[in-house]
Amino acid sequence: MRRVTIVALAFHLAGCATITRGTSQVVAVTTPGVPGATCTLTSPSVGTQVVVTPATISLPKGRDAVSVRCEKECYQDGAGIIASNMEGMAAGNLILGGVVGLGVDAASGAMNSYSPEVQIVMPPIPGCRPPAPPSARRL
Repeated sequence: MRRVTIVALAFHLAGCATITRGTSQVVAVTTPGVPGATCTLTSPSVGTQVVVTPATISLPKGRDAVSVRCEKECYQDGAGIIASNMEGMAAGNLILGGVVGLGVDAASGAMNSYSPEVQIVMPPIPGCRPPAPPSARRL
């Protein structure tokens, strides 16, 4: 009887998003026309992570949206959100995985997915000129 229960439980969990979709997702962060911007990504499930654009980053999935704030000299700071949405297969989990599968997906964040890309707009500051790099000043 125990063997049958284990096999049945494994079958039910095989349909869950934790196994089929994973607990992390790659997201692209871009700042159109402003390469080299430093962007800080923040949320309870992600913590704080920093990237330099253009970038791709693997984020642990969670139900909270990820806030993005980008900065670069001579450009206005840009901000945006990487939205978190419920995976469509989470609903199917009620049928295949039951409450256990749904609980596993909720706890792991696998029942959520992020927007695959976020573009942060950073308008230039009129009249601003960044200082020349140190190597250029010596010439």
